[in-house]
Parts: sequence; structure tokens; C-alpha cells
Amino acid sequence: MRYRIRLSFNGLTLSGWQKQNNAPSVQQELSHAVSVLLGSETEVTGAGRTDARVNAVNYIAHFDTTDPIPLDATNFIYKLNAILSKNITVHEISPCSEDFHARFSAVSREYHYFIHFKEDPFMDRFSYRCRYPADIGKMNEAAAHLLGRHDFSCFEKTGSNNRTSICTIYEARWETYTPTHVSILGYPAAAGDYAFFRVRADRFLRNMVRAIVGSLLEVGRGRRGTDWTASLIASGTRSDAGESVPGHALFLNRVEYDGM
Repeated sequence: MRYRIRLSFNGLTLSGWQKQNNAPSVQQELSHAVSVLLGSETEVTGAGRTDARVNAVNYIAHFDTTDPIPLDATNFIYKLNAILSKNITVHEISPCSEDFHARFSAVSREYHYFIHFKEDPFMDRFSYRCRYPADIGKMNEAAAHLLGRHDFSCFEKTGSNNRTSICTIYEARWETYTPTHVSILGYPAAAGDYAFFRVRADRFLRNMVRAIVGSLLEVGRGRRGTDWTASLIASGTRSDAGESVPGHALFLNRVEYDGM
């Protein structure tokens, strides 16, 4: 039988989703925990790779087993979370079709990248401190050139072995927001001090979102024009684009499937 898992993880001390030879990963921990409870070696397959320190909310994975999990999976989930480190939490386990695949059945994925423009001791763990002003309007003008189906190799980590660098981006936009410690506790802040970048696509390349954010910030601070992203996509290489921003402020927050 095949089971679908919904989980979230804090990537601060993890090397990403995929198993590594010399560093802890989400896949390694989750596969070990499931194997312990089922009493047999069980590999868990995820919706896709995430970079080191990148976080995820409602990430999707699946595994196969010949021993069905009881219909009431609450106790199984409780035991699973007791084995896992505190950086990983399983929310739900449910039976699914044998042809469901956490990675290949996905039709889109969405990421958020958080930044803040002022000193804030409560934000540095999950948000990137941008130490210069950035024009959100100009960054959105530049982000509009990302929409559609393109070869995004200019934002792909050098040395990646993807079969293709073509992706379709459905949404790419910056928005300002107010964190809860500002709105509820009264931490002093001004409008526009906090922002996030939302991007949704059918697939993403290694390091792609972080490279896009770094490039858009170059536009926001006035170093590049709003058409620069279009030029990068048309003829640029990774060395032409902006620097990648750190992974700790990036969240994979939604994986969509047909009929789900």
C-alpha cells in the first residue's frame, strides 16, 4: 500500500530534503522513523529537493509498505513525531492511489522568501535582513518578466544535472506585510519594513528562487533596470545574475496535485 504524508520542517540544522552522506537531512530522518515503526527498511520519497536551511510547510511525501497502517493513524503519527527531531513534524498520513507520486504527480509548487529592512531581533531566524532600501514597485516590474514558460538556466546553480532548465512560472510578486510581533505586541516598525516574495511554478531548478530574489534585489536598490530580468532569461548565464540570498528565509509552502 502507498501512503501520503504531510509534514513541515525547520531547515536550520538540516542539509535539505535529500539524503546526504555526511549531513542530516529530512528524508534521512523521516525514512529512519518510518522504518523503525514498520519494522522494515522503508524509503520515503518527497515532493522535491530543498536546499540546506530551507524550510517547508505542508510538504508532501509518500512511502510504500506491505503492512497497512491502522485506519486511525493518530497513534502512528504520535510515535513518528516522538522519533523525529524537533525540527520535523508530521501532520497527516493517509492511504493514496498506487500511482500517486509525491514528486512526479505535483502540478505546481509555491515558495515564499521573507526579508526585513530594519533591525529586528525577532526576525533574523526566518527572514533575510536587507541592509539597503529596495523599491518594491520596481522589483515587481522586473518580476513580471519571469512569468510564463522560459529557460531559467541563468538562475540555476552551476553544475546542476537537470535534463532541462525550462520551467513555467505562474506567479511572481513582492508584497509587504506586518509580522505578528508588530501588530500584536507593538514592536516599533513602519509600513514597508517587512516584505516577502511569492513565486509559484510547475517546477524549480536548484537554487533558482534564491538566485531570483538576489537578482530582483539588485533591481530594487537601483543597480539594474526593470528589464534586466528579461535580458537574463534571454541570454544570461548564472554568473550574469545576482548573488543568491541565504536559504534560512525561504519556505516551500504549497505543493499542488490534480484533484487535491
